[in-house]
Amino acid sequence: MDDAALRRCLQKWGLQPEGRLIETSTSQLLPVRHDDGPAMLKVLKPASDERAGADVLRYFAGIGAVRLIAADDDAWLMERAGDDLSLIAIALSGGDDQAAAILADCVAQLHAPRDLPAPSGLIRLDAWFHSLFAREAELPILARCAAVARDLLATEHQIVVLHGDLHHENVLHSPRGWLAIDPKGLLGEHTYEFANLLCNPQPHGAIVHRPERMLRLARLYAERDALDVQRVLGFALAHAGLSAAWSLEDGSDASYRLKCAEVLDRLVA
Repeated sequence: MDDAALRRCLQKWGLQPEGRLIETSTSQLLPVRHDDGPAMLKVLKPASDERAGADVLRYFAGIGAVRLIAADDDAWLMERAGDDLSLIAIALSGGDDQAAAILADCVAQLHAPRDLPAPSGLIRLDAWFHSLFAREAELPILARCAAVARDLLATEHQIVVLHGDLHHENVLHSPRGWLAIDPKGLLGEHTYEFANLLCNPQPHGAIVHRPERMLRLARLYAERDALDVQRVLGFALAHAGLSAAWSLEDGSDASYRLKCAEVLDRLVA
């Protein structure tokens, strides 16, 4: 972490370090003490795509997500979540449906009606899918994902503030229950929030890349939230293509997400 940025945040918010520094592709995180309680300091990297996240956490107001304590342009101070319970561990130890139910409950809390306007500057889904549309000619499966995405976006409804990156690692256990972290900040159809869940936990393809599992979870999410199961599957297919396009953009291995797309393609009418 930039020492100057760290010192500025520690001094500005009266924080005491309490744990090791954690580095991700978008930010650096440091467990701290704030007002004699545990908190998490997050300092964004210059190219981070999470700058709208603080406004989204403020909008969620601790319902289904960690509470935002303070924020400025480059750093957030948040409620700390995370203990020995893990949705990945639950899913991998025979509790795949249990983890899915927890994630569905989290979505219900995040999307509960609020007497607040949506934050400004959120990304609409048609712009979010730009990378997929830019690369659809490279592979037939990407063209299929792009076509499905266009059909879904043309009929979007039930528009809400979306976390935008919900998956097993971004929902942590805490004394208040299971809470989402690290929102991207999107605006789009409620159903899209489930899109990434069918292709996770990554990279555990032995569980994920099974058509019967994809269909079972899509039905679980659809039944719990009165959704069209084909739109759940369709958004999952579109998102798998988008994720593969992102991997191709940055030169990383896209095979996992391409396999997700191939499996989902057989299920989407």
